[in-house]
Amino acid sequence: MKELTVKELYTLHETIAKDIFEGVVYPWEVLSKISSFIIELGEKLPADEYDKVGDNVWIAKSAKVFSSAYINGPAIIGKGAEVRHCAFIRGNAIVGEGAVVGNSTELKNVILFNKVQVPHYNYVGDSILGYKAHMGAGSITSNVKSDKKPVVVKALEEQIETGMKKLGAMLGDEVEVGCGTVLNPGSVVGKQTNIYPLSSVRGYVPANSIYKKQGEVVERSIL
Repeated sequence: MKELTVKELYTLHETIAKDIFEGVVYPWEVLSKISSFIIELGEKLPADEYDKVGDNVWIAKSAKVFSSAYINGPAIIGKGAEVRHCAFIRGNAIVGEGAVVGNSTELKNVILFNKVQVPHYNYVGDSILGYKAHMGAGSITSNVKSDKKPVVVKALEEQIETGMKKLGAMLGDEVEVGCGTVLNPGSVVGKQTNIYPLSSVRGYVPANSIYKKQGEVVERSIL
């Protein structure tokens, strides 16, 4: 289903990780490659723009990282990014240019495109967030099913077996997720879609839409 593809969801020139998507159809296919990709890319980053700190952690000189934040490698923190008080980056994380990782936000095995905001009490794991995607306070990606079975991505009448036990959410460019929302395992949200606060999202949500609740999704008027 083309709506679930990398091409439909993301603007690849808005991430330092664009090469990881080469030859890939669905975005979740890159999740297992993030760690090795960061290590390879990190060694090539210009020393006049990035500092290597600790084990496989590269932080742009222009990034602002609070002293109380914890960053475990492999990780790359992009130019002008902000990692705030008590952020917890567990590893395998690419934080894009101008992105915000907020207080008490936890990241694990993720790619945040440029200008993504996860600013308040968010958990983002095994997920990819597109350019300017924003998650409201307390919204999270759930990345493991309660029965621990492999995640199936469901869209309309199609079901894609991923074979992955850990798979969070794929958010397209400029997606807005309301406060307190849970993005269930294997959720895919198309570009420029708004998710109402306190939602429980499953499966595919089309681009340019407003998700009010399960079964109630309307077209969004783009001004």
